Amino acid sequence: MTDRPSAGSGDPLAGFVRGSFTHAGVTHDTYRRGSGPGVIVIHEMPGLTPRVAGYANEVADAGFTVVCPSLFGTPGRAPTRGYLLGSLLNGCVSSEFHALAIGRTSPATTWCRALAAELHRECGGPGVGAIGMCFTGGFALAMLLDDHTVAPVLSQPSLPMAVGRRRAADLGLSPEDLDRVVERVAAGCDVLGLRYTGDKAVGTRFETLRRLLGERFEAIELPGSKHSVVTEHRDDEAVARTISFFREKLAA
Repeated sequence: MTDRPSAGSGDPLAGFVRGSFTHAGVTHDTYRRGSGPGVIVIHEMPGLTPRVAGYANEVADAGFTVVCPSLFGTPGRAPTRGYLLGSLLNGCVSSEFHALAIGRTSPATTWCRALAAELHRECGGPGVGAIGMCFTGGFALAMLLDDHTVAPVLSQPSLPMAVGRRRAADLGLSPEDLDRVVERVAAGCDVLGLRYTGDKAVGTRFETLRRLLGERFEAIELPGSKHSVVTEHRDDEAVARTISFFREKLAA
C-alpha cells in the first residue's frame, strides 16, 4: 500500500493516511488510521461518507489498524438523494459488482481479499477483521475464502438486490465459494450479522445464514425499518458489539 498525507482540517477523513492498493491491475484509494490488529471497513452506498469515516475512527480508537478502501463514490462526501441514486446506478452496471445475478461472487471481493492479505502481513496476529455494509455487506463473508480474515461482520447485506424470492435469499457467492465459507465456519470461524428486521433490502439472507452456519452465526436484529446499522441509522449497542467482536477474534 502506498501512502501520502490526507486532506487537512474540515475533512471528515482528516487523521487518516491516504494511500492506494493495487491487485490484478485494479487500484483503489485507501484511508488508514490507528495501530494494532487490522480491520477493513468497507463502505456502503453512496461511498466513504462522513459517518462511515466516523465509525472507522471509533474502531481505530479502540486499538485497531483500520483501512477503509474507496470502491465507489467520492471519499468524504456526505450522502444526498442524487448522490445515492447516481452511485447506486453506477454500482448496478459495474462489472465489479453482481447486483442482480444469483450464485455468483462479485469480482470486487477478490481485490478486498488481497487487501486483507496485505494488511495481515503488516499487522500480524491471528488475522484481520472486516465489515461490509449494504452493497458491500456480503463482502466480509466472501473474504472468508482466505485464512487472513477471521472476524467477518455483515451489516445489512443487500446484494444481490432482493428482487424475487431467490435473490432475497442469495448470499452473493458462487456455489464453490459458499462451500468454502461453510467449511471455514464449521472449522471455528464465527460470523456477526447486523440488520433492522424491517429492512427489505436484506431480504431473507439472515435465514439463509442461520441455516448454513448454525450457531456460529450471531445475528443482531433490531426493530424497525431503518437500514444503515453503524452509520446513518446508527445503533450504539450494535456498534459496540462489532468492536467487542473484533477484540475477541483478533487478540493475539
